[in-house]
Amino acid sequence: MQAANFAAVLQSFFTSRLIKQRDVSPHTIAAYRDTFRLLLQFAGGRLGKAPAQLSVEALDAPLISAFLHDLEKRRGNGPRSRNLRLTAIRSFFRYATLELPEHAATCQRVMAIPSKREPRALVGFLTRPEIEALLAAPDRNTWLGRRDYAFILTAVQTGLRLSEMTALKREDISLRAGAHVRCQGKGRKERCTPLAKSTVTVLKAWMPEVIVTGCDRLFPSSRGGPLSADGVQHMLARHAKKARRSSPSLRNKQVSPHVLRHTAAMELLQAGVDRAVIALWLGHESVETTQIYLDADLALKEKVLAKTSPIKAKVNRYRPDDRLLAFLKTL
Repeated sequence: MQAANFAAVLQSFFTSRLIKQRDVSPHTIAAYRDTFRLLLQFAGGRLGKAPAQLSVEALDAPLISAFLHDLEKRRGNGPRSRNLRLTAIRSFFRYATLELPEHAATCQRVMAIPSKREPRALVGFLTRPEIEALLAAPDRNTWLGRRDYAFILTAVQTGLRLSEMTALKREDISLRAGAHVRCQGKGRKERCTPLAKSTVTVLKAWMPEVIVTGCDRLFPSSRGGPLSADGVQHMLARHAKKARRSSPSLRNKQVSPHVLRHTAAMELLQAGVDRAVIALWLGHESVETTQIYLDADLALKEKVLAKTSPIKAKVNRYRPDDRLLAFLKTL
């Protein structure tokens, strides 16, 4: 495939395949765009060509593998980020196979590049005392403090994703009987999450302050626009730093929007809520995704341990090894 054809197919992949045919979200477009910006810059530097002059023959499996390796070694990306970049690349080459079947062999070799297995660490979450310490951190005598308090409380109680929280509008909240919040999650699936009485009380007090700003978002920035992801991260880091003074256990924990989501899930799990219900609550695609909370719940495992019969182990008196055997052990 000539360079001009490659550029045309790549543009068609975004405008026709992703936007018109699949109607993917802006988040997906941005992620795929960033992937190909990085790939084309890497390939251009490796081959000494401008991105517009690259051809699909140049973007073969060895070069793609070298790019993925570079992501991990030079840019410090983990297996998860590496695999997400590979997913975007595979999607393009699958489309290129249909558009230019004469180059199917090259495309197939790229699509055959395996994903890397990623370690599954236990999810981080906050305990009830840590939640209370974090909620006590914002200064509720200020507008920003009241916004931050309402944001953290809503996030911990509903378990909404960061993108879902920042996209919330005033019209998405119902504070009447059967109070709930409505949001659009991954895959553009709409879901309703009920609100606790304490959250309803806080949001009722907060709502008039939002209306005055003229912003349609439930949690606007200080400038009256929507909160950015970086703004939320900075806000949580500031309050977590203050909360660590009264809750030392927070010193060993990272407080992020996703940790607040994990906290909501653990609160439900420890309250005895069924795993399938938690999956619906969080908007998980599969019930199996909720398994990570079972793995992390030490309290639940301790309850199971308490119901089991202990193994009757014998304790023998310590006897030192023969001196010659002890010597051999040190070698």
